[in-house]
Amino acid sequence: MFEYTEKIREIVKRLLQDRVVDGVIGFRKGTVPMMNHPFFMKHIEQVPQLYWDSWCGVNLANYLPKRQDKVAVVAKGCDSRSIVVLIAENQITRDQLYIIGIPCKGMLDRRKIYDTVRTRGRDITDVMERDGLIVVTGKDFSLGLDRNQYLQENCAICLHRNPVIYDELVGEMVPEQEIDRYEDIRAIESMSSEKRWEYFSKLTEPCIRCYACRNACPFCYCPQCFVDESKPQWVGKTIDPTDTLTFHLLRAFHLAGRCTDCGSCERACPVGIRVRMFTKKLEKDVKELYGYEAGVQLGERPPLDTYRPEDPQDFIK
Repeated sequence: MFEYTEKIREIVKRLLQDRVVDGVIGFRKGTVPMMNHPFFMKHIEQVPQLYWDSWCGVNLANYLPKRQDKVAVVAKGCDSRSIVVLIAENQITRDQLYIIGIPCKGMLDRRKIYDTVRTRGRDITDVMERDGLIVVTGKDFSLGLDRNQYLQENCAICLHRNPVIYDELVGEMVPEQEIDRYEDIRAIESMSSEKRWEYFSKLTEPCIRCYACRNACPFCYCPQCFVDESKPQWVGKTIDPTDTLTFHLLRAFHLAGRCTDCGSCERACPVGIRVRMFTKKLEKDVKELYGYEAGVQLGERPPLDTYRPEDPQDFIK
């Protein structure tokens, strides 16, 4: 996807010259391998700094809520779905945005690559993509890795790689995948209630309550998060297992019917917790109960925001 870089620069330069937008939210190449970072720019002189490759995983929709200006934003499939949800939740309007759509072949997982290389006692100095391979280089070595084996987990099972809304595309649409997204969730569902409790308790055991998952999420935009409420206090601020699990459960329920599985939460977690196991379970439930996928259709209201006579009512006696 490195070839997208020049097209992004070309589009942004035109938008700024014609004063179509006030600014641009994109990516700039990081100072260490596999670590690009969000980039806010307003001036044509900054255009050459824009960059794109398979380590632009951050969901740029996270920087859109409550904006007052008009911006261009670079958006892959999951980012564009997040934008649709934010528009539905009145966090930004469609006419404030110029969406530069990225047909995405999947972002790469730097942790997997580091784990592979460091087990051989080596340090990475550069990483490039070439013909379906990830070429990792360092002092006195060069290693080729199969790209498909190092995708982020959410990207490996993504069903919406192409943007669902956009003003301009940087390339041809890529083929969408037909894949089972919920094999791991069904395995958890088949457990006894005791085993499920044990699974999720162990899953959150390493949590240090840094809230990186919350801060990276484009839908955790509340002025005051429930974990910061004191009147009433919904959850304690300790790393007691009960407080920790309560935080993750409540946060997941807040994302039911909203999460687009962009993977930002897991990417941000410093201790490697598979936070998506919570949100994917609720994503599966919402899809099965209501036939709804978050952010796929602009203007469609989410199930928890609407009432339909045919909604499941088994709980009513």
